[in-house]
Amino acid sequence: MNLHLVRLFVAVAEAGSFSRAAEGLWISQPAVSKGIRELEHQLDLTLIERGAGKGFRLTEAGASLLTHARGIFAMERAALDDVRARVGVQRGSLTLGASTTVASYWLPPQIAAFCAAYPAVVPRVTVGNTQWVCEQLLECRIDLALVEGRVNADIEERIDVREWTTDPLAIVAPPDAALPRRGVTAALLGRQNWILREPGSGTRQATEALCAAHGIDAPPWMEMASNEAIARTVASGVGISMLPRVVVADMLALGTLRELKLPGAVLSRPLYRLALKSRPLSPAALRMAQILDAS
Repeated sequence: MNLHLVRLFVAVAEAGSFSRAAEGLWISQPAVSKGIRELEHQLDLTLIERGAGKGFRLTEAGASLLTHARGIFAMERAALDDVRARVGVQRGSLTLGASTTVASYWLPPQIAAFCAAYPAVVPRVTVGNTQWVCEQLLECRIDLALVEGRVNADIEERIDVREWTTDPLAIVAPPDAALPRRGVTAALLGRQNWILREPGSGTRQATEALCAAHGIDAPPWMEMASNEAIARTVASGVGISMLPRVVVADMLALGTLRELKLPGAVLSRPLYRLALKSRPLSPAALRMAQILDAS
């Protein structure tokens, strides 16, 4: 299989267009089209089904090849970084994926430590909810991931999952909420308007786990894709929520939010470090992992 042709195929698949792929590769569109046809001929498979207009979609074989190709080229990048490091060239690439709370509150000190130790390597951080970050890891778009939520069982066998640290949580309400000061019951919490993160978020997973463990009937009254937005909405007098304590600590100290205590509830969750089992870590990613594990 000609890897040059595979690169053309990956470029087309990721760009979603033959013309955009050609522009990105600095070659002509006919050359790209010819390369894809040649690859299909070599494999005796149709990889791309072209529509009546300019659009196309990947066939099942094409989608499978794209997954394998991303892994191949990610390993190629890791090999180059490793060779450069072994001959004393202190450079390389590092792309981290992080769920929103980790990226905003837990990761910055680790990034600072990495940059101080390896100033020639500039890390790149992509941010999304846990589900999205896992998808990026499986597609070999990131080297290491740090997330708040559990990995879905259907992909867990492909990902190395390690507990990294613990993230305390807090149930919060408006400061003037007509709720008991010393403690609340599960039944009372079930009668409140809950504001939750979107599905796929680690904070959403933690909230649903708490409700299941204590028999709290709390369907989402409102969904928001930001912990900070939820905290400010609750502080404005709308609903209640469970959020990472690092997000709401200042607002609790200022009295713009009030914490609700549920007797017997364990309000914390693990944060996880993820890597792809089939892909060796580059020297930069390995060193970042060591910094994370030592923190």
